[in-house]
Amino acid sequence: MTARVAVTAIVASVVAAGAGASPTTDPGVTSTSILLGGTVPLTGEAAAFGSVGPGAKAYFDYVNAKGGVIGRKIEYRYYDDAYNPAQTVQLTRRLVEQDKVLAVFNSIGTANNLAIRDYLNAQKVPQLWAGDGSQSIGRSFARYPWTMGFLMSYRGEGDVYGKTLVASRPRARIAVLYENTELGLDMLTGLTRAIAGKGPKIVAKQSYEFTGADVSAQMGLLKSSGADTLMLFATPKFFINAVRATHNLGWKPQLYIASISIEPTIMAIARFNAPELTKGALSIAFLKNPNDPVWAKDPIVALYRTIMKKHNPTGRPTDVYNWYGMTVAWTMVETLRKAGKNLTRAGLLKAAQSLDTAANPFMLPGIRLQTSRTDYRPLEHVYLYRYDNKQWVKASGLLRAKG
Repeated sequence: MTARVAVTAIVASVVAAGAGASPTTDPGVTSTSILLGGTVPLTGEAAAFGSVGPGAKAYFDYVNAKGGVIGRKIEYRYYDDAYNPAQTVQLTRRLVEQDKVLAVFNSIGTANNLAIRDYLNAQKVPQLWAGDGSQSIGRSFARYPWTMGFLMSYRGEGDVYGKTLVASRPRARIAVLYENTELGLDMLTGLTRAIAGKGPKIVAKQSYEFTGADVSAQMGLLKSSGADTLMLFATPKFFINAVRATHNLGWKPQLYIASISIEPTIMAIARFNAPELTKGALSIAFLKNPNDPVWAKDPIVALYRTIMKKHNPTGRPTDVYNWYGMTVAWTMVETLRKAGKNLTRAGLLKAAQSLDTAANPFMLPGIRLQTSRTDYRPLEHVYLYRYDNKQWVKASGLLRAKG
């Protein structure tokens, strides 16, 4: 499918098929509307992720302007939980019990999504396309059938980095900084399994708490190991802090960066602090980068900028987390479309369990969204990218990220 056809398909898939939808007793649905809700960190330690909320809402507003989904307009309410799981729980209960949403959508953070999972499954409320790639979310479908994540498996990401080292630098000595949550632990597990007995060795690892203030001490300990390769399995604040500390130590390892922290503005800050480290750094990607000149003539980038200008005028089009928000919103629209006219929570979950499409135009070519009742990992392939201190440049063919 060409990019132009893909953009046309977006419009075609969301235009109302008829306004005479049958009423349903499930919360969050009327004959003319659908109410979704979620939490994002507009403030706090992970505020960089917050724009996924406005980005998703802008796409829904665009869809509504084209007629909605099968005659219904989407209302999306997102609340600021400051990346605090306790607030996530409180606000999610508000969404379900007071706002009466059809589904919880696009909530961000591993600990945050795990904190609300028991409650939402007990209530049989779909928890869809969560901003999480943990093993606990991705592989717990039997116990938690109402919960489905969206992000690439963190364990799979670590696996890709490990296999890359086995193939290219089998004598690598690796130091790892990781967040002491399932985000960091899963990436570390994937890396460890991929290199076991195959040459590269982890010679040092240090964790940090996401409520902490600084990782300078950890970086000093990692440098003393003599490692020549550094894995930063960290969220944006701590990634930048780690790069700055590494630079101040005069240490120049080969850098691998968790894909959640490679947004252009974040990389620009890191590059300013340590250009010798960011040049040649490696990460993975499954989304197009609207700032990359290679996509300058891609119709979906033009559409993205139009949507941002009209529906999110205070947002930055260069902020790729807005792009991610639209990517997930496209997926939710496709799920709603598959669920059909007689929309229920159970029907929405069934639709989420049977996605099979490579038509999401926000994603890199070849990336497919595919789920089943026993496979809650919608994304399983990525590309390796290398940073040239201007852009992320593709450095591999399509790779399987085994989670």
